[in-house]
Amino acid sequence: MTAVRSIWSRIDGFLAAILLTVAFAAAMPARGEAAVAVGWLTDAAIALLFFMHGAKLSPETALLGARHWRLHTTVFLSTFVLFPLLGLFARLMAPNLLPEPLWAGVILLTALPSTVQASIAFTSVAGGNVPAALCSASASNLLGVFLAPLIAGVLLTRHGLDISARSVLAIVVQLLLPFVAGQLLRPWLGAFVTRHARALKGVDYGSILLIVYSAFSHGVVNGIWHQVDAADLFKVVLVDVALLAAVMSILTFASRQLGFSRADQITIVFCGSKKSLASGLPIATLLFAGHIGLVIIPLMLFHQIQLMVCASLARHYAARRVPATEGHAVSAAGMGA
Repeated sequence: MTAVRSIWSRIDGFLAAILLTVAFAAAMPARGEAAVAVGWLTDAAIALLFFMHGAKLSPETALLGARHWRLHTTVFLSTFVLFPLLGLFARLMAPNLLPEPLWAGVILLTALPSTVQASIAFTSVAGGNVPAALCSASASNLLGVFLAPLIAGVLLTRHGLDISARSVLAIVVQLLLPFVAGQLLRPWLGAFVTRHARALKGVDYGSILLIVYSAFSHGVVNGIWHQVDAADLFKVVLVDVALLAAVMSILTFASRQLGFSRADQITIVFCGSKKSLASGLPIATLLFAGHIGLVIIPLMLFHQIQLMVCASLARHYAARRVPATEGHAVSAAGMGA
C-alpha cells in the first residue's frame, strides 16, 4: 500500500507541474527571438531525453526473461497493433466527434511504446511477473524509437495529413542517434546513471516540462484556446477512457483464454495498456510543428488517466493476492515459462 501511495503522490506532483507549465505558457508564451531560443532548447531537451533513455536501458535487461515469448508477443501486439486499430476504429465511427488535430493526437497516442517505470512499478505492486515486465517494457521502448514514428506517419498520412516518408525517417534519425549514443556510452555511464537515478529523473521531468511549455507556447501564439473548448476536452477524455478500458478488457480476457498464470496476466494488462509520455512528446514536437498544442492534449490526458486507473487496479490486484505458498508457486511458474 505504501508503494501505491507513493505512485499517487508522484502522479499528483507531475500533473500539477504540467498544469502549471501550461498555465505559464498561456500567460507568458515565448514570442520572436525568445520562441527561437525555446525551440533550440526543446531540440536539445529531446536529444538529451533520448540520450538518457539509451544510457539507462540495458540490452541485457531487455533480454531478461525474453524466452517468455508468448507474453512479450501479446504485449507487443497490444502496443503496436491493437491500440492503433482501436484508434482508427474510433475515428472511423465518429469522425466529427473531435477536431482533426485532436484526432491526430489520438492516432499518435495509439502508436506510442509502453512506459518503463510505471509498467514495472504497477506490476510489482499488483504481484505480477516483474522480470517479464522489465523485459517487455524495455523492449517496447527500444522498438518504439523505430516503430512509433513509422506507424504514426503511415496512419496519419492515410487520413489526410501531409507527412512524407522523408520526414518520418528524419524523425527516427533525430530520436535514434541520441538513443544509440547513449547505448554506446552505457559501459562508461551505466554506473553513474544508476548512482544518480533520482537526480536524473529530474532531468527527464524537466525535459518533458520544457517540451510542454514550447508546445503550448506555440499553440497560444497561434490561438489554440480558440480552437478547442471544454466540450472538446471532455470528448477527448471520453475517447481516452474508452481506449484504455477496451484495451485492458481485451487483454484481461485474452490472457485468461490463452492460459497465462495470474502473475503473467497482471504483467500483460499493465505493460500492454500503457503509453509513454516521455516518448510521445518529442515525437509529436518533431512531427506536428504547426499545431503541436492540440495534438499533445490526448496524450497528456491519457497519461494521467492511465496512471490513476492503474494505481487503483494495482491496489485491487494486491488486495486479492493469493496466499503466500500458492503465490510463490504461481510466480515461479510465470518466471520459468
